[in-house]
Amino acid sequence: MLLAFLAAILFAACSPYKLMQWPVRSAEAGRAGATEFYQTVAAWKWRERDSLAKAYILSGNYPSFLRQFAPVHASVTDSVSGQRTDAVYYVSQDYLSLGTDDDWARIPLTPMAAQVIADSFHCFLPTRKIVNDIYAQAAVKLAPVPMYAFRDSSVTMWQHHLIIEGQRRGRKGLIAGIKKDVVLSGKLTREARPDREAIYGWHKPDGKPIQPLYTGHISWWVDYSHGIRLVYRTIWVNRKPMDYTEVLKDPKLQHLLCDEEGCDMWRY
Repeated sequence: MLLAFLAAILFAACSPYKLMQWPVRSAEAGRAGATEFYQTVAAWKWRERDSLAKAYILSGNYPSFLRQFAPVHASVTDSVSGQRTDAVYYVSQDYLSLGTDDDWARIPLTPMAAQVIADSFHCFLPTRKIVNDIYAQAAVKLAPVPMYAFRDSSVTMWQHHLIIEGQRRGRKGLIAGIKKDVVLSGKLTREARPDREAIYGWHKPDGKPIQPLYTGHISWWVDYSHGIRLVYRTIWVNRKPMDYTEVLKDPKLQHLLCDEEGCDMWRY
C-alpha cells in the first residue's frame, strides 16, 4: 500500500504540468492576436502562413489553455499470458492555436511545421489509435462542419474556427470531433510516393470518422479541416515513465498507442 501511495505521488508530480517547458511570451510577440494573424495571412500560401504561425507560437504567442493537457487512458492484454498493461498519456485539450486568451484561433499546419512545434514542447503527433481514444474519452464532442469552397485558404480556416466556437458555446475540457488530425502512421514508411502526410478522424456523433486513415496528400497540403493535436512524449506504463518511442518499439506495448500492423513511424 505504501509503495502504491508513493508511486501515485510520483506520478502526479511528474505530470506534464510539472515537466513541460513552455515558451514565455516574448517582448517581440507583444499582444498580437489571432485576428491580426489571419488578416495578415489572408492571401498567403502555406509556406508563408506556416512560417508566421511558427514564429507566433515559438515566441509564446498562444492562449494559456494550450498548456492544459488532459489524461487519456489505454490498456492492452497479452494474448498469451493474459497479463494486462495499463497506460496513461497526456494530450492538449484542444488543437494547436495561436494568439491571446482574448483573441485566439486554431491554426491548421503542415506536418513539417507541426513537428517543429511538437519538438519544442517535448511532444509528438498522435496515431490513429490515439485519435480514437481521445474521441472516446473527450468531454466535449462536436459534430463536424464540412466546408466546400476555398478549402486551403486562410480565410476559410478562420471561418471554420468561428463556426466551431459557435458550436462549443464556451464549454471546456478535452474536445474532439472538430478536425481531422495530422497523424503518425506506418503506412507512410511503406508509401511508394515520397513526401506524403497522413490524416485521420473528424468523428461524427455516432463515433465513426469521416476521414479514414489517408496518405494521398502531398506533405505540404493543409486545409481548414486539419488540426494539430500535441501529445506529451512521456507515457506512463503501469506507472513507469517511458518515452513514446520506447513504447512504439516494444512489440508488447506498442498497441497501447498504435493499432496498425506497422508502428514504425515516430515523427515527420
